Amino acid sequence: MAERYDVVVLGGGSGGEAVARGLAERGKAVALVESALVGGECPYVACMPSKALLRAAAAGRSWSEAVKLRDEAADHRDDAKTVEELRGSGVDVIRARGVITEPGVVVAGPRRLAAPDLVVATGAEAVRPSIDGVDPREMWTSADALSTAELPDRLLILGGGPVGCELAQAFARLGSTVTLIEADERLLAREPAFVGETIRDALRADGVTVRTGEKAESAPAGWRVLAAMGKRPRVEGIGLERVGVEPDPDDGIPIDEHCRVHDGLWAVGDVTSVAPYTHTANYQAKVVVANICGEPARADYTAIPRALYTDPAVFAVGRTGGDDLVRAGFDVSETARAAVEGRGGRIELYADPRERVLVGAAAVGPGADGWGAELTLAVKAKVGVDVLADVVHAFPTYAEALEPAYAELARRTSGEDR
Repeated sequence: MAERYDVVVLGGGSGGEAVARGLAERGKAVALVESALVGGECPYVACMPSKALLRAAAAGRSWSEAVKLRDEAADHRDDAKTVEELRGSGVDVIRARGVITEPGVVVAGPRRLAAPDLVVATGAEAVRPSIDGVDPREMWTSADALSTAELPDRLLILGGGPVGCELAQAFARLGSTVTLIEADERLLAREPAFVGETIRDALRADGVTVRTGEKAESAPAGWRVLAAMGKRPRVEGIGLERVGVEPDPDDGIPIDEHCRVHDGLWAVGDVTSVAPYTHTANYQAKVVVANICGEPARADYTAIPRALYTDPAVFAVGRTGGDDLVRAGFDVSETARAAVEGRGGRIELYADPRERVLVGAAAVGPGADGWGAELTLAVKAKVGVDVLADVVHAFPTYAEALEPAYAELARRTSGEDR
């Protein structure tokens, strides 16, 4: 006999947790099925420990001090408090591997759970490439690097995306000899070229050997290898075929603008491969909660921010490429704050010349992940470039770099330069 719920959530990462919590607060009977850490990787072996390690490295802490700070930030990889809070809110947290056996039914260990709505939030797992001379079981993923007690003498990082760049800087500053290899011609290839170039220079200044346009075929003896080449959605072995879903192994579960797969089936987070960030998963969770509760909601991904927490930091949002856009920029080094602190960076803005609104931006500079946040609102709200050009920022702050860029964008879209 199946146990009846209003909703069963398969996967307890950040998105799954947020769905379960949100629905329980609305009075729904919810079961959350997760065999690993509830809350996902971000609080335990990703975002939070990574930022703690970077902070310790920037402060010149020793490895042992950095590990202590990292583990405290990650609650020592113990999800007991999170589980207790969820159960206190009315969520039935089931620590088991869940499999969909038929529409509306999930088997979790010895228990059979039934609900009119199922939410899949199984996340994604790191890709481990084949490298000559390296046992895949011995190859680190970012989760290993952010939970280990080992500071490797020599670290080879495969992949120059956000994870690879952050960990390269952290481990180099903490004492490892680091080499980073990226198959693309530049780091952070999905962002404008100046972003990757600036971060490459920053990593090299920290002693990291950066090799772009190369593919690692083998690893030198005595080097610890870290795979940072992205993730693949967890779609295998969870019974999706039993509910008529054939997910792409790389692109995950297809969803519509409501985060719905089909009637009674929803998906959130990295398993959808849509802007795979924790904040996206949490946003999708809000959309699903609203829809299940009878409040139609649509997801809009036009202004999902992208951040890199290296020194200098990176912040980007919206469209940052395309021949149909008008671009304007400014060097952060020309601000008064940079003159005081001896720092630099750059901001580039992108506008639709027909509507004369901001559609994207990328910034590199000290604290850019903070002072660049206004760009998310500007893109989301389709703020006109003339309004942006009239915005005043406090003196002396790095955000002042936005003002000349806004002004240039307004001028270039006014027709004066066309």
